[in-house]
Formats: sequence, C-alpha cells, structure tokens
Amino acid sequence: TMIARVADGLPLAASIQEDEQLGKNIVDYQNQAKRLFKTFTATSPIKCSIESGEYLFHYIIEQDACFLTLCDRNFNKKLAYSFLEDLSQEFYSQYGHKINTATRPYSFIEFDTYIQRAKKTYQDSRSRRNLNTLNTELHDVQRIMVQNIDDVLQRGAVLSELDTKA
Repeated sequence: TMIARVADGLPLAASIQEDEQLGKNIVDYQNQAKRLFKTFTATSPIKCSIESGEYLFHYIIEQDACFLTLCDRNFNKKLAYSFLEDLSQEFYSQYGHKINTATRPYSFIEFDTYIQRAKKTYQDSRSRRNLNTLNTELHDVQRIMVQNIDDVLQRGAVLSELDTKA
C-alpha cells in the first residue's frame, strides 16, 4: 500500500508487507507503483484496477493524493476500494493540509501504523463479515428510505385524486 502526491508522484507514505510468495518480486511491484504514480495527472481516472501478473493494483485519487494497494486477484474489489477510501479519509484528517508542502519522499511514513491496522481489519474474515453485514444493513436502510419516499409520493397522488373527485 502506497500513497503519493498526484502532481509530481512524490511518495508520501507506504506500508510494505513482507510476503514469502512475493519474495524478491515485492521490489518490482514497488517500482511499478512508483512508475504508475509518475503517470497520473488531473485527468486520470479517479478509481481504477490495473493488472500486474497475478495481482491487481487498485487505486483511488482523492483531491491531491493517490492511494494504491496491491492485492491478490481473488481479493474482493469492493473491500479493496473500501480500504482505500478508509485510508484516504484518515490520511486527509491527519495530513490533508500538509500534502502540498511535503518536500521529501515518505514525509508521512508514520501513517504506516494506521495502514497496518486497517489492513488487518480488512483481511480478517470476521471483520470482513462484519463489514459486509454493515454494508448490507446500510443498503437495506437505504432501500427502506426510498420505499418510504415512494409510498409517501404515491399517497400524495392518491389524495390529490380524491380531492378532484370530491
């Protein structure tokens, strides 16, 4: 997981997980990520997944920064983007006002602590189940609200018909 400034590709924070499967390839993926950061502009898609071998880079661009993570192909995309959005919210609350003034790479490396915690939450199947349940509940509430509004509008139409008949 890496965060970089979009304007010039300067890495602002990173959290590299040592993975025995990735082994030496982790350096290759880090270099690919850094090259990706250099290609982003104001007109780049704000949300995208990019294939790289057996993995996918997922990224979101929020305001002045790009939040990127490398995942197995079979990792849930929705969760990957939720993870990135979580990171962006926390990063902006802590460093939003400092992003454009950073002059050296990894100026906010201490954000790694938050990234590690968030990563555990999103990788843990129990937490994932809880997140899925929460998302389902939110979706259900949203559906109920829409239904209620529709019901009210429908009732309003019926009442106006009764007024014209009376």
